[in-house]
Amino acid sequence: MYLNTVKLPFIGLFILLFFSACKEESTPKPDAFLALEYPKQEYIDYHNPKTEFSFEVNQWATVKEMKSNSFEVHYPSMKATLFFNYKPVENNLDILFKDAQKLTYEHFIKADEIIEHPFINDGNKVYGMLYNIQGDAATNIQFYATDSVKNFLVGSLYFYAKPNFDSILPAKEYIEKDMRRVLETLKWKEK
Repeated sequence: MYLNTVKLPFIGLFILLFFSACKEESTPKPDAFLALEYPKQEYIDYHNPKTEFSFEVNQWATVKEMKSNSFEVHYPSMKATLFFNYKPVENNLDILFKDAQKLTYEHFIKADEIIEHPFINDGNKVYGMLYNIQGDAATNIQFYATDSVKNFLVGSLYFYAKPNFDSILPAKEYIEKDMRRVLETLKWKEK
């Protein structure tokens, strides 16, 4: 009788181990990002007789002229807009620089880092700075460009969504190429 009572717990333990060992082990899955695809960037000339400049814009974007000194470039599928504001230089270059830099560094509270990319194009007399703002700031890219004599242009990128840097990163990188193209192709009109 002693042997039968000893075998019963061992059989029960064996059955318990057998069924628990047959269970599939689950492994945590890594976080994933959406696989977003955007149209190939192709550029067309943008010039308006009312403005003091011209440049190339992504053909998939829509340009909306607000008034003679400002306009917007819309990316509806990305829920993003580039805002441009032009100001003539009239012995106020220092003030224009300070305003452009202040606009960028106001986002430092939410930004993880602000990376400055100086821009110089002697051939077109375009000098400026592109700011790449890392983190959950309201804007992720800003720039200013000037010829230091007559013209000053400021550009800012805004998304119509709560700032979440990881979520907007693919769209931000796409539009950043367009903003760089604006700087590279920017030409001031001769007066």
